[in-house]
Amino acid sequence: MPRLPNLFNRAAKAPEAKASAAKALIAMHRLGAPNWTPRDYASLARSGFERNVIAYRCVRLTAEAAASAPLKITEGGEVLSDHPLIDLLARPNDEQSGSELLEGFYGYLQTAGNAYLESVALDGTPRELYVLRPDRMKVRAGHSGWAEAYEYSAGGRSVVFRKPEIGQSPILHLKLFHPTNDHYGLSPLEAASTAVDLHNAASAWNKSLLDNAARPSGALVYKGPDGAENLTTEQFGRLKSELEDAYQGSANAGRPLVLDGGLEWRSMSLSPSDMDFIEAKNAAAREIALAFGVPPMLLGIPGDNTYSNYREANLAFWKQTVLPLVKKTANALTNWFSPVYPDAKIICQSTDIEALSADRDALWARVSRAEFLNDDEKRQALGLGARDA
Repeated sequence: MPRLPNLFNRAAKAPEAKASAAKALIAMHRLGAPNWTPRDYASLARSGFERNVIAYRCVRLTAEAAASAPLKITEGGEVLSDHPLIDLLARPNDEQSGSELLEGFYGYLQTAGNAYLESVALDGTPRELYVLRPDRMKVRAGHSGWAEAYEYSAGGRSVVFRKPEIGQSPILHLKLFHPTNDHYGLSPLEAASTAVDLHNAASAWNKSLLDNAARPSGALVYKGPDGAENLTTEQFGRLKSELEDAYQGSANAGRPLVLDGGLEWRSMSLSPSDMDFIEAKNAAAREIALAFGVPPMLLGIPGDNTYSNYREANLAFWKQTVLPLVKKTANALTNWFSPVYPDAKIICQSTDIEALSADRDALWARVSRAEFLNDDEKRQALGLGARDA
């Protein structure tokens, strides 16, 4: 009778592997259970991006600016002009250009705090890239506590992307920092959700005010003869119908009110503090812009005097919001493609960004005056390759 192998001895001789002790505690807490995004992304996107002009502009402004930042491929510090990643990032799939793909990627990151890229490989080489909706994706944590698979669901069907032990993962998950979640990021839109609700409520108030002739409502006081101090049901219904049809709405603003005998109009005005909702709306707009890292001056919000001119506000927006986001994405892409292209590095070529031309000119002037550097060292300091012989 053949002898069965001793599984226990084999397990005891297994090689050691790197693992996080803390992450294992997370895995034991909910072993094998999927982690759904802990918020209603659809409602947040509708109330924030689709119905709020400030949040919409912040997302579009950040996503379009970040997608326009040029990404370069380098090896050994030298910028390459011919590399498979250059073609892949320029034409990721048949339906999108590279800027369109990255714009959607950054847009999802700002709206959901999470962004996902799918890599379609052929013979181990990535050939196409697709951006996936974050509300359809859920993370499956393994025994180590790290994500071992991603499940994407749409139209009642699901597909599971498992991370291989060796090679490139089919999914790149980029997330913003979240202090209370181990697997998902916190979006600026969620952080600004209270300000978004306040801004939307102020807009709804303005709309209602216009619908009611753009002025505070009043009261009709009926003074009838003795024994008939109240209107009959029929009189009350007729009066209400006439007011709604003939005097309500912006088209009837300022129209004289014709009153029957016994009716007296009394205006009911609001105090100045109650009418200060316009400033509250602007304050909410500034809070939304603050969450996204967009200077309010770029959004046309009144009352912002932080920057002396538009150029300084735009420069601050690029240096404090756009460039850190692009560099974070470039590093994530580099690590994601490293199993296939270990020597390639994706960087953001900030010297080619028009919005940073003033800083670039100042840098060139400083480097050109550095007499202790030779020409090659000056080119290296400017991020340029060596001069061709």
